[in-house]
Amino acid sequence: MHDIERRALLKGAAAGALAFSVGGAEVLLTPRAARAQGIALRTLSAEQAAILDALGETLVPGARAAGISHFIDQQISIPPEEALLEARILNVRPPYANFYRAALGAVDRASQAAHGGRAFAQLNEAEQRNFVDSMRQNKLEGWQGPPGPFVYLLLRSDAVDVIYGTMDGYAALGIPYMPHIAPSKRW
Repeated sequence: MHDIERRALLKGAAAGALAFSVGGAEVLLTPRAARAQGIALRTLSAEQAAILDALGETLVPGARAAGISHFIDQQISIPPEEALLEARILNVRPPYANFYRAALGAVDRASQAAHGGRAFAQLNEAEQRNFVDSMRQNKLEGWQGPPGPFVYLLLRSDAVDVIYGTMDGYAALGIPYMPHIAPSKRW
């Protein structure tokens, strides 16, 4: 990677921007901007994105508008060693797309089994919250996929990251954003 490209990427990353493909070119956008502009997903299907948007919104209100499905889609489309996903931190085996597809499929199958064939994205807010609470406690009948509490942990972390892991997110929390941590002179 050329130094100029690398500097632009690092500057964009500090603002929460990621590389998205637009018309065959890579552009830096926040997941929120990619969602607002209707940038095509690379890896997730429209159905998977709908489940992810509904699940992210249930876990952390605002995650849908912040672009959780675009964030995760972009992250599972890049080399695993570059991913900013909680899955990487918790040693989920790459490719990460396999985990997310399995998790989203498990959510939808369990939702359909528990709610008369209705997909998770079709449930009302109260039903979604109750479902997520049962998933978190590993109390869903017939769950088939990665463990529900682990899915809850990873997707909740991703939703928090997409909302609060940017300069705007830090500002919303009243925390000054520091692109690096300066070591103490005492050490």
